[in-house]
Amino acid sequence: MLEEGNNVYEIQDLEKRSPVIGSSLENEKKVAASETFTATSEDDQQYIVESSEATKLSWFHKFFASLNAETKGVEPVTEDEKSDDSILNAASMWFSANMVIASYALGALGPMVFGLNFGQSVLVIIFFNIMGLIFVAFFSVFGAELGLRQMILSRYLVGNVTARIFSLINVIACVGWGIVNTSVSAQLLNMVNEGSGHVCPLWAGCLIIIGGTVLVTFFGYSVIHAYEKWSWVPNFAVFLVIIAQLSRSGKFKGGEWVGGATTAGGVLSFGSSIFGFAAGWTTYAADYTVYMPKKTNKYKIFFSLVAGLAFPLFFTMILGAASAMAALNDPTWKAYYDKNAMGGVIYAILVPNSLNGFGQFCCVLLALSTIANNIPNMYTVALSAQALWAPLAKIPRVVWTMAGNAATLGISIPATYYFDSFMENFMDSIGYYLAIYIAISCSEHFFYRRSFSAYNVDDWDNWGRLPIGIAGTSALIVGAFGVALGMCQTYWVGEIGRLIGEYGGDIGFELGASWAFIIFNILRPLEIKYFGR
Repeated sequence: MLEEGNNVYEIQDLEKRSPVIGSSLENEKKVAASETFTATSEDDQQYIVESSEATKLSWFHKFFASLNAETKGVEPVTEDEKSDDSILNAASMWFSANMVIASYALGALGPMVFGLNFGQSVLVIIFFNIMGLIFVAFFSVFGAELGLRQMILSRYLVGNVTARIFSLINVIACVGWGIVNTSVSAQLLNMVNEGSGHVCPLWAGCLIIIGGTVLVTFFGYSVIHAYEKWSWVPNFAVFLVIIAQLSRSGKFKGGEWVGGATTAGGVLSFGSSIFGFAAGWTTYAADYTVYMPKKTNKYKIFFSLVAGLAFPLFFTMILGAASAMAALNDPTWKAYYDKNAMGGVIYAILVPNSLNGFGQFCCVLLALSTIANNIPNMYTVALSAQALWAPLAKIPRVVWTMAGNAATLGISIPATYYFDSFMENFMDSIGYYLAIYIAISCSEHFFYRRSFSAYNVDDWDNWGRLPIGIAGTSALIVGAFGVALGMCQTYWVGEIGRLIGEYGGDIGFELGASWAFIIFNILRPLEIKYFGR
């Protein structure tokens, strides 16, 4: 029992929980036990008001903790709370998230959209994936070292104001990619039992995918890692079946090697899409290693994540390119592609004149693989929302996770029926910001901080100690102009992008990153000189 002025609070005994699940409640109990005093000033009265607000919200935490859901939000994870020492957990997280239909479909763009042969597609897939994934592995190391979520860490890397802009973009990106992924899987589920009168409606397919995502993301860090540790197994098995069916069909041909400006434009545009997908997890990275002890070997974290990212990305995208080459050689398969994109090609490979019932079962498994890809989006959307503005951080992570899933479901159903292509184009564009984020963040760490000891975790929410973000925001704005000039999309071709090849070439992320890098490193020394932070 604690007395604070005229207010009385009772601390109840809590059931034993894992350090991850019960961490926030344990912190509340420790703080309350050490903060007994009588209010005698306006400052003390203000403290009591804030304590009362926290106490009112604590029943949320108690309720969700009773369901074994993670209650920790964006506040730093202390060393006492770090209970996940498994390198395998860190690597399998991204292994499963990329062993999915989305990465398979992306690999098909090389032959189908950009006119590259199989060999050229493979080279682009390997090179641009490596360019993107190393940053995901790199920033994952920060989570274990500092215990900071990625968007909170960003306050140190890109500046306090700029980090909140990126948090907003991240919220949009998390929901947007969830919509795109859900729509693709719903369309594949809709093809199963085609012609029998017992198809899965598109709205029901969206509900199934989001429902599965909710079941995992609701409980947080521990359950997410447990699910992602094994969810790749059925997906990998289905991809092996696709390889066997491709081999049996005899329809795959590598295609002719050609060069020239048009091919160069195709390479750059395809590479931009690959980079955006691989680097897409960069603004999520530290969220999934914050419970790893600080003493964990950083090289092991980095290289295990490189392996966990590289294998599924290479494997699925190369298989997608091979499937696309086969579809180009068969009018029937191409017709399936024209109607339902790569979901149609999967169906064509596995079902008609092929495996029939078992093939349809494989289609269902592969459609459900999207859950593994959606999970990081729907977990990180909550943390990004909390990092956006202090009052939003008072709303429990579970509430934000449920809200993110609800928004994804609400938009994905009409999107699947009416504007799925618009959503895909929109998300391709929003991916350019990743290159700008990487350019600014790496500049700050390597040029100005240089070691982890330069990060004072206690400053995580201190406006007077964090970098303001003048350099970061300026670099973001100038980088966006570079992106606009270098883009080559169906709805926009920039002045520089249109100069590459007959149909243009996309160098949006290269220009965005380079321009942001230059501006940031011009202004950041001045920001440090005149503001001291």
